[in-house]
Amino acid sequence: MPESNGAACGAAEKVKPAASPASEEPAAIAGNISFHAQYSPHFSPLAFGPEQAFYSTAESVRDHLVQRWNETYLHFHKTDPKQTYYLSMEYLQGRALTNAVGNLGITGAYAEAVKKFGYELEALVGQEKDAALGNGGLGRLASCFLDSMATLNLPAWGYGLRYRYGLFKQCITKEGQEEIAEDWLEKFSPWEIVRHDIVYPIRFFGHVEILPDGSRKWVGGEVLNALAYDVPIPGYKTKNAISLRLWDAKASAEDFNLFQFNDGQYESAAQLHARAQQICAVLYPGDATEEGKLLRLKQQYFLCSASLQDIFFRFKERKADRVSGKWSEFPAKVAVQLNDTHPTLAIPELMRLLMDVEGLGWDEAWDITNKTIAYTNHTVLPEALEKWSQIVMRKLLPRHMEIIEEIDKRFKEMVISTRKEMEGKIDSMRILDNSNPQKPVVRMANLCVVSAHTVNGVAELHSNILKEELFADYLSIWPNKFQNKTNGITPRRWLRFCNPELSEIVTKWLKTDQWTSNLDLLTGLRKFADDEKLHAEWASAKLASKKRLAKHVLDVTGVTIDPNSLFDIQIKRIHEYKRQLLNILGAVYRYKKLKGMSAEERQKVTPRTVMIGGKAFATYTNAKRIVKLVNDVGAVVNNDPDVNKYLKVVFIPNYNVSVAEVLIPGSELSQHISTAGMEASGTSNMKFSLNGCVIIGTLDGANVEIREEVGQENFFLFGAKADQVAGLRKDRENGLFKPDPRFEEAKQLIRSGAFGTYDYAPLLDSLEGNSGFGRGDYFLVGYDFPSYIDAQAQVDEAYKDKKKWIKMSILNTAGSGKFSSDRTIAQYAKEIWGITASPVS
Repeated sequence: MPESNGAACGAAEKVKPAASPASEEPAAIAGNISFHAQYSPHFSPLAFGPEQAFYSTAESVRDHLVQRWNETYLHFHKTDPKQTYYLSMEYLQGRALTNAVGNLGITGAYAEAVKKFGYELEALVGQEKDAALGNGGLGRLASCFLDSMATLNLPAWGYGLRYRYGLFKQCITKEGQEEIAEDWLEKFSPWEIVRHDIVYPIRFFGHVEILPDGSRKWVGGEVLNALAYDVPIPGYKTKNAISLRLWDAKASAEDFNLFQFNDGQYESAAQLHARAQQICAVLYPGDATEEGKLLRLKQQYFLCSASLQDIFFRFKERKADRVSGKWSEFPAKVAVQLNDTHPTLAIPELMRLLMDVEGLGWDEAWDITNKTIAYTNHTVLPEALEKWSQIVMRKLLPRHMEIIEEIDKRFKEMVISTRKEMEGKIDSMRILDNSNPQKPVVRMANLCVVSAHTVNGVAELHSNILKEELFADYLSIWPNKFQNKTNGITPRRWLRFCNPELSEIVTKWLKTDQWTSNLDLLTGLRKFADDEKLHAEWASAKLASKKRLAKHVLDVTGVTIDPNSLFDIQIKRIHEYKRQLLNILGAVYRYKKLKGMSAEERQKVTPRTVMIGGKAFATYTNAKRIVKLVNDVGAVVNNDPDVNKYLKVVFIPNYNVSVAEVLIPGSELSQHISTAGMEASGTSNMKFSLNGCVIIGTLDGANVEIREEVGQENFFLFGAKADQVAGLRKDRENGLFKPDPRFEEAKQLIRSGAFGTYDYAPLLDSLEGNSGFGRGDYFLVGYDFPSYIDAQAQVDEAYKDKKKWIKMSILNTAGSGKFSSDRTIAQYAKEIWGITASPVS
């Protein structure tokens, strides 16, 4: 690092600015960085501190990307392959600089180039803010998928929204979690390029007119503009770079009322501009109010309409060159994947565009829509299977409500005419739920299942639950509609770049780095699982990652943790079904046990550092209580001289991709402990396992398949199975549950005020009683507690045997090959989308 900004400026002045956008030579790269500092300035001329150096370096890397980007776009335009368009409300991209230079194969050249300015590349990487475009697994999965699409040379696009303030930045205070707006766009993002020529009108409200020929037209209301911002997604060791296209909402100059403004009516004058600002302000705005619900629905429609208009434009751009030029060719050129129910409005929007704009009849439009749309389900949780008020839908999107009603009507008629025996099930299968006349709703998941050609779950267990329970009635009508596509992660970001020490060892022992794009090669590590030399190197790499993690924890929390203790980590969105509460109750019981031991007994204990991180949604009260409890327990345990050599409890604030890239390599035990049958898949479990971390978990989501791949002896299993859960809840309702004394002890210690005066009664009450809203322990924390504690005791014993533990660690990495997003995307491409690789030559 330079001693001062002035020193850096001096170094910068010695490097002659020269535009060389495609060079891979360090000296030319340095000249290109200097060129951007001077001729693409964002700061005053004398400033060249770490922040300015990062932006100039990023813009230099972007030059490489733009070249590949343009070549890929032109290649797709000329060859006109079938393309996939991936619609998602979330993309949790993380920092782009390391990933970009890594995928382009120019990390070393850039590291050398920035040294000419007195900087280390790692220091500049740290200046980048995470793009705040997602929250949890849904968004991280979408980002892994884009990386794999580009790496596999697939003709594909991602579509999302350009959230200005993200979900929120999490701050931890004495009161618990507090939310403040993300500042990732406070200055600007060097990766995005605004496309001023890509603008589409988006209508809200208004009414439907019936024209003389019987056709319908949606008119009136308010019209905003969707403006495209493109972010390049480079493939790994390939010339292809695809696009993530993000939409921003704008009002036009003519929507600004100059007369009102000059009359002092400033807010009224810019009303539409203010409403446009709201649409892309925040990811998942609170929907407790009618206004909040309306804004969320606006966001969803904005994404769907802008994306489909763009897809239409691209199809029509090439339509004239095709043999027939007919709309019936649309599904042969376009595949649209809905990432969960958020983009469901793509279905009625596609119908509207085909009928009202292009003049097709219902049957042809429906056939095209059905052959184009596919749907990924990510949850079985009832509250996450979106239902929208028919009243709100009709008000905001009157034409779409008409189309949804017609789809529902025709589906009902089809079932009655072809499957008479299912007539009694129609009410639960219909898209429109009118069971409560005061609150009629549209069931978005049902609309997806009825309309899409393929519906997939994201892990074997989850997909089986969809077929056997959630969508069982639809399965009997469409037995070939349902598939499984087990999720995956990109091995580039999640091992190669975030864990360089371990990555180098894997490459050395496999004698190839091809595993980064063929993860199945990791099985080759199995034959070395007992090799003492590998053990020594593996332990050294793990210790380096643990020390890096300990520094991060000290920097962000002020807590000192011991790298020689067992690092036990659970990082994911805070939710009752993910059971961070089970984790912290286990830590409370461990603390109580330690307090009761003599000094001699404590010395035989496996020292452990428990780390929990994740964001609780701003209005999810019980989740926020869990965050508060973890912090309160940590404050007591970490300052207790009797036990803090043997136990530390740390809440990691503001969990995001960059934090995960430090935590996951440094983890030794990872907790994936959701109630069986509740987690669709999970992908952080895959990231931990890939990095040689051992999992303690339930048979839920992808845990089932991870355990099969890594070997059951290398996975700590506990808890009820998915097919037992309903019966156990019934037993609880009937008063048959007998709590384990250890469970009662942990709760009682919290109730006693040992961790402060905060009122945890509402949180603990959720674990009490046999039934009732907010009671009855719906997520079976009490039932699974004893087997969880027993499994943790097995962890303690296993960790004492260092040779055994390292072997378990190696075999977790060796068994992770299945969980590459390259494998997942290759399956989507072949079995759902019908697209093939189209590499730039």
